[in-house]
Amino acid sequence: MSRFRPEPARSEASPGKTAVLLVNLGTPAAPTAKALRRYLAEFLFDPRVVEIPRLPWWLILHGIVLRLRPQRSALKYAKIWTPEGSPLAVHTERQAKLLRGTMGPDPNIAVAWAMRYGDPAIATTLDQLTAEGARRILVLPLYPQYAASSSATVFDAVADWFKRARNVPELRFVRSYYDHPGYIGALAASVREYWTRHGRPTKLVMSFHGVPRFTVERGDPYEDECQTTARLLAHALGLSDAQWQISFQSRFGRTEWLQPYTQATLEQLARQGAGRVDVVCPGFAGDCLETLEEIAIEVRAAFLAAGGGEFHYIPCLNERDDWIAALTAIAREHLGSWLRTSDRS
Repeated sequence: MSRFRPEPARSEASPGKTAVLLVNLGTPAAPTAKALRRYLAEFLFDPRVVEIPRLPWWLILHGIVLRLRPQRSALKYAKIWTPEGSPLAVHTERQAKLLRGTMGPDPNIAVAWAMRYGDPAIATTLDQLTAEGARRILVLPLYPQYAASSSATVFDAVADWFKRARNVPELRFVRSYYDHPGYIGALAASVREYWTRHGRPTKLVMSFHGVPRFTVERGDPYEDECQTTARLLAHALGLSDAQWQISFQSRFGRTEWLQPYTQATLEQLARQGAGRVDVVCPGFAGDCLETLEEIAIEVRAAFLAAGGGEFHYIPCLNERDDWIAALTAIAREHLGSWLRTSDRS
């Protein structure tokens, strides 16, 4: 049997459609242990996510992690689940719909979204796009800063799909957008607007998702890109060095991750007598478990328990107009000549 998928016949006289595919990390289908077990089994067995030899890690994952972690994670997801579903899926779908609207009325431009782990899967969405006539696809991972454990896993999934495709479309990737003026501008505007409504803090903490320290030592540019984003945001806000700090969250396992750790940073600030601390998470394009539960609930509680004064979480960009405008600019810059091709379709 052929390993290539059968595909519908297409007219080669037509240039076909141009598609933008937004990709985010993923989410379980429900806040239940069963759904979390399925999701975590896929996520945590990706060799880019956990860089441990496959056989021993499979035994640890299935013998220990997937027996204990799903129930605990399900309880966390239950705290933030909405009537529409997982916040990450809700925001990603909305962003895709808004992006389609700002790309203009051209019927030959499509915008879709997918999750690296869980549903809708990247392969399924690519199948759908090509079945609908997409001949050029821009893959735009919603990770501002590049990391092998996030952005590169999207590339892997797309490459796996290409290996099985017979009629291969043209392809472009957005590697990262950590210093894009529109992205930095939207972040700065969101913080300013929050401070206009709620006043200013003693310190602004910019919390990014962490990665193991050894991945950076082996050449991953993630830490440098996070530092650049933080400096640009601080500059846009006119902050002095004493008014802001970077930190890293979501550590998993016992190995050393990028430091300083977010919760430890907030606890230290509390012990130092910080009257008010605001936390913003520039590495997340939409609110999710890591922002709504880990930061806004867990880290907040740790800060207050350590004697801190006020704790404020500043929401992610989500569906802000300026963020959708920035996302549109990023997409258009990478689409380039494909937009002219689409105009001729």
